[in-house]
Amino acid sequence: MNIQEAGPINMIRTILIILVVYYALRFLMKLFAPFLVKKAMDKMQQKAEQQYQNQNRQNDSTVNEGETVIDKKPQNTKQSNNSVGEYVDFEELD
Repeated sequence: MNIQEAGPINMIRTILIILVVYYALRFLMKLFAPFLVKKAMDKMQQKAEQQYQNQNRQNDSTVNEGETVIDKKPQNTKQSNNSVGEYVDFEELD
């Protein structure tokens, strides 16, 4: 067998290997995807529950029933801009 005859055979073999690997990966993903998604959802649910429990522990320990609590003072972000000028109210003349 010389080099010219081996070219098409190697190309066909390479294409077949690529197709087999592609379909094998698709098959494996169909088998394992539900398991992986379920595991990811369980992990997210555990994190959400943990955050909820931590938040409840913080609120329960400092607040008595019927008591009003302000967590933080709102920042006064509204600043007047006096450099704009004076407001003039115009009246309409007939």
